[in-house]
Amino acid sequence: MRFVTWNVRSLCISGSLTAAARELVRYELDLVDIQGVRWEKRGTVKAGDYIFFYGKVRENHQFGTGIFVHHRIISVVTRVYFVSDGLSYIVLRGGSCNIINVHAPSEKESDDSKDGFCEELKKVIDHFPKYHTKIP
Repeated sequence: MRFVTWNVRSLCISGSLTAAARELVRYELDLVDIQGVRWEKRGTVKAGDYIFFYGKVRENHQFGTGIFVHHRIISVVTRVYFVSDGLSYIVLRGGSCNIINVHAPSEKESDDSKDGFCEELKKVIDHFPKYHTKIP
């Protein structure tokens, strides 16, 4: 499977979702974490060969994360969860592959905002089991 992350800046421009989905097909990607969705509500929409899950944004239409999942791997998705406007995750069947999607606050954000984000991220990471692999 091929996973990537992409800061699109915004999917608010007409046709941008379709254009993004076309690019993902071109690179034969299976799962793509998106930052900068900026859509008002949360939901799920079909976009070409993908299902696009999207979540919370700030009141001023900033941030927002989303996840494109190609239809050929949608059966392995067990959960998609949107924690906040800058943090989401997806769990794939078996639980051994948890992918966290982050859009962290920039340096110009307040220290409280950055600290809150780090605490939120730590809670999500701590939620997942720890895996230990012996390397030969």
